[in-house]
Amino acid sequence: MTQDTFRLSPALTGIFAAVCGMTVANIYYAQALIGPITRDLAIAPAWAGIVVTLTQLGYGAGLFLIVPLSDRSENRRLVLMTVAGLVASLAGAALSPSAPAFMLCSVAVGLCAVGSQILLPLATHFVAPELRGRVIGNIMGGLISGIMLARPLANAVAAALGWRAVFWVSAVMMALVGGVLWRVLPRYVPAQRIRYRSLLWFIGHLLVEYAPLRRRIAYHGILFAVFNMFWTAIPLMLHARFGLGQGGIALFALAGAGGALAAPLAGRLADAGYTRAATCGAMGIIGVASLISGWAAGAGWLVSLAAMALMLDAGVQTNHIVSQRVVYGLNDRARGRLNAAYMTAVFLCGAAGSSGGAALYSAWGWWGFVIAAVVLCGADLALFALEIAYGHEKPVSLTAARRS
Repeated sequence: MTQDTFRLSPALTGIFAAVCGMTVANIYYAQALIGPITRDLAIAPAWAGIVVTLTQLGYGAGLFLIVPLSDRSENRRLVLMTVAGLVASLAGAALSPSAPAFMLCSVAVGLCAVGSQILLPLATHFVAPELRGRVIGNIMGGLISGIMLARPLANAVAAALGWRAVFWVSAVMMALVGGVLWRVLPRYVPAQRIRYRSLLWFIGHLLVEYAPLRRRIAYHGILFAVFNMFWTAIPLMLHARFGLGQGGIALFALAGAGGALAAPLAGRLADAGYTRAATCGAMGIIGVASLISGWAAGAGWLVSLAAMALMLDAGVQTNHIVSQRVVYGLNDRARGRLNAAYMTAVFLCGAAGSSGGAALYSAWGWWGFVIAAVVLCGADLALFALEIAYGHEKPVSLTAARRS
């Protein structure tokens, strides 16, 4: 199948969504298993967040070094190579005898998990511009489901078979994913042939050229840091405060997975031109949910805490999708590099959040996270308000949204 004959049908959109979810889930397994991994590999509690941080740093490196290749190299081959590397890295993580070996494999897992960030912009090449937000939302729904289901699935498998089994199971699943992609992915060769060094240089040029790209990185980088702070610290708090084991933490994380339902709606909001309202609403919801989670944890209200996790996740995913809609519309010929610039910066913020979440909880308990999250969301809203006041963030009309 070639790029000239390929059309993205609803069934293929579903396959893309499932593959993206299964691929990106690999960078979140360690976040759910931070307790048993650190105990088994003798990692100090204050350094527990480094397990998650290294995976996300690897992902950030892959976004910067590998994803831009989609603007110059045949995309099908590139995706299949990342899947093969991911299978090998997961097997290495499962076999790791020590903390240094596991951390090295964690970086490799993150580096090779960027196939989803090649598939997502690839899909937008095969749909009409007026449907782009909807397709992004549908595929992101699968990707976000993978992020959210990664935690309960990892906890459930670890409770039954141990944490190493999680990585073995994922290695097998990714091998099957590779087989599916081999059959359904079309060849896609970009029209331009840019030297690799020029590709990387151009990422910096995009950051300078496009102010909307810089703004979207700032808005979502802050929210994604809060997201990772929450999900790194919450397993530690649930075990200490509520006495939950891996099974209980899995059920809690499953409740948070409902946030993925916001993805298709966010895509439709973006297509309809409600980007500004969705962004402001997401920031407010995340700040409020973080604050209420402090009271819920103190009072022992586990159900309320799960509801706040759902709200926080929905807010983060809404802002991510409307931001990607803005970023992908800036330059069709540089979509891979735009995605690399946006996602690399956002995941660096997320890695900082993962490291900070464990450190804040270790030093000041759950309220350490709450205060940091509320301050960050408040700063994000203030930045957004300033951009509106100076006329940089303008409402997008329905017609303009369809043309972009």
